[in-house]
Amino acid sequence: MSAAQNSFVSFQNVQKTYDGDILVVKDFNLDIAQGEFVTMLGPSGSGKTTCLMMLAGFETATHGEIYVDGMPVNNLAPHKRDIGMVFQNYALFPHMTIAENLAFPLQVRKLPNAEIEQRVKRALDMIELPQIAGRRPGQLSGGQQQRVALARALIFEPKLVLMDEPLGALDKQLREQMQYEIKHLHERIGITVLYVTHDQTEALTMSDRIAVFEQGVVQQLATPTELYEKPVNSFVAQFIGENNKLPGRVEQLAEEHCVVSVGDQLVNALPVNVAANGGQTSLSIRPERVLLNPTSESCDNRFDARVLELIYHGDHLRTRVKLMNNDEFIIKVPNASDHQEISAGDQVCIGWHSRDCRALDPISA
Repeated sequence: MSAAQNSFVSFQNVQKTYDGDILVVKDFNLDIAQGEFVTMLGPSGSGKTTCLMMLAGFETATHGEIYVDGMPVNNLAPHKRDIGMVFQNYALFPHMTIAENLAFPLQVRKLPNAEIEQRVKRALDMIELPQIAGRRPGQLSGGQQQRVALARALIFEPKLVLMDEPLGALDKQLREQMQYEIKHLHERIGITVLYVTHDQTEALTMSDRIAVFEQGVVQQLATPTELYEKPVNSFVAQFIGENNKLPGRVEQLAEEHCVVSVGDQLVNALPVNVAANGGQTSLSIRPERVLLNPTSESCDNRFDARVLELIYHGDHLRTRVKLMNNDEFIIKVPNASDHQEISAGDQVCIGWHSRDCRALDPISA
C-alpha cells in the first residue's frame, strides 16, 4: 500500500484480458501525483484506453489493484469514484441547453438550486463562454462543445479528470488551440489529469509526464523532454518525433561510447540499449541534430551524402539524402538568412556529434 498512499492515483501490477489468454494490459504500474498531468500515449490497440476505462470503472481489472487517493477502487461503482470524464464525441445532451447540460451532474448529486446556478455561471466563466448558457449543443462549434464537455467534467469538482482522445474530432488548427487551453486550465485549477491519445505532438505539448505504450506494456515513462532527447529503446525513438535509424553492428563498446559499423562506415555513438561487441544495434539520430557542409566540421561523425529531395516547410527545409545506402535519411535545415543553398542532386558533407547518436536495440530497416 505504500506506493498507493504516496500517490494520488496508483496502478499496481494491473493486468487485463478479455479471453483469459491474451493480455491487452501486462503488469501495468503507474503512480500519479496530485495535480499532475499524465498522458498515456501509444498506437491503437496498445492498451492505453483499457487502462483509462479500468480506472473509470467501465472495465474490470483481471489482476492487480487500482487506488485513488489511497483507497482501492476495483470494486467501486463508476459513479462513486468521483472522477470526471471527457470523451472524443463530447457526450452532451442535444435536447438540453448548455446550462442544463452543466447542471445535470450537480442535480444528480442533489446540490441546492442556488449552488447549482452559481457553479454553472462559474463554469461558463472558466471556459470563457458566459454568453452560451441558453444555447443547445447543435448551435455551437466543435471547439465550443469541447470546452463545455470539459466544464461539465470539472463542475462537480472531481478528484480526478480522465480524457480519452478528447480532441480527435477537431480540425488541426482548433486542435492545437484546445491543447493550450486545456494545458492552461490545468495549470490554473491544479486538477489531476490522466489523458489518452495517439498524437505525439499533443502529448509533448500538454503533459508533465508521458507513458509510452506498446502491446500492453509501458516502454518508457518520462517527461516530454526526456522522452524526446533520451529514448530508451527503438520503439520510443521511432514513435516520439521524427527519427533517422541506421542498422549496424557494435565493433567497440565502452561505458559511454561505442563504435558501430554501418556497411563499410564507422559511426561513433552513445551506447544506450546494446548488449555486447558483435551485437546488432539501431542508431537513432534526430533530423535537427544533423549538420550540413561547413557546420559539420565540428562533428566527430562526418560522411558524404547526396541530396535526393527538398521540401519547403516554412521554418525549415526537410532534406532527404542518400547516406550509407539509406534513401530515407532526413535533415532539417533551418530556413535562416545565412543558410546554404542546396539542390536535389548536390553532393554534401553531413555530420553529427556522437552524444546525439543513440545506439539502441535492433529493429528491422
